[in-house]
Amino acid sequence: SCWHVGAPGFHQPTGESMTIQRKWLIGAVSAVAMLGAGQAAAKCGTVTIASMNWQSAEVLAEIDKFILSEGYGCKAELVPGDTMPTLTSMMEKGQPDVAPESWINAVKEPLGKAVAEGRLVMSTMALKDGGVEGIWMPKYIADKHPEIKTIADAFKRPDLFPAPEDKSKGALHNCPSGWACQINTGNAFKAWGGEKNGFTLVDTGSSAGLDGSIAKAYERKQGWLGYYWAPTSILGKYEMVKLDEGVKHDAKAWAACNVKEDCANPQKNSWPTAEVYTVVTTRFQKQGGDAYNYLTKRNWGNQTVNTLLAWMSDNQATGEDGAIHFLKTNESVWTNWVSADVAKKVKAAL
Repeated sequence: SCWHVGAPGFHQPTGESMTIQRKWLIGAVSAVAMLGAGQAAAKCGTVTIASMNWQSAEVLAEIDKFILSEGYGCKAELVPGDTMPTLTSMMEKGQPDVAPESWINAVKEPLGKAVAEGRLVMSTMALKDGGVEGIWMPKYIADKHPEIKTIADAFKRPDLFPAPEDKSKGALHNCPSGWACQINTGNAFKAWGGEKNGFTLVDTGSSAGLDGSIAKAYERKQGWLGYYWAPTSILGKYEMVKLDEGVKHDAKAWAACNVKEDCANPQKNSWPTAEVYTVVTTRFQKQGGDAYNYLTKRNWGNQTVNTLLAWMSDNQATGEDGAIHFLKTNESVWTNWVSADVAKKVKAAL
């Protein structure tokens, strides 16, 4: 019901009766509003959201929690998660309800089966441009040397990317020890003839070591060449350019050689773009209504995520801090995910 002055049956009394009627009216409107909010919450119900243990997934889970709670009246709860355990639990037990940032390349077969059987849905590509891996160099080098567009081009110029220990050689900085990318970067170094072209493969030791090497190069405006991935805070803080591999991704060759440490003769291959989806249980798809529709529209690009993660790292911010900062400073992005009415509720809650 919508009450307004002049509506049929609505009179404008004066004095004490006016005060009594005003109190009654306010109470009636409040009761209707509370009933509406209660119905919205009942429709959406409880929704459990996996908060994965890396920065971009953690902040996305917090954004979903805030919007689903404040905008749609859901009872949104975060639960700890990681790619394999979370998706396995969703497939087998139907919990949690939402995995906001699922890197699905390694679980395509069982996930595809769960989707085909109607247990799960992939509501949207969480990262519009996918997770990106490859060989990068600073933008200031790319601007100064526009002729360097591919990995092969870079390997022709060891002088532009001097090794830390031996300036007469070029350096390709490797992925951290123990990570799968250490193997495929090492194979890429062989495939592109790094040693033959006067380069050495630098072991960065750890994620901090790899990040530190980029920061040091940037502060001194020196050449740097190496493996990195997006979305990450480093690429939000330091502008880097990904080099073209010059060849298409060959999935069969990649599986047969590029990811294997003992591959004797690796061939040039491009890194696969990681498919990053929001995975939702069919229970919440059916129950969530408009709240589920939000999860079909909510996605963002690597540059947006990189910038947010850089702010979080600089400010030692939690995922919750990052979510509030994003919602306050990126209205042009997130208001496209929701209706004007929901946007108004979210803004009011910030």
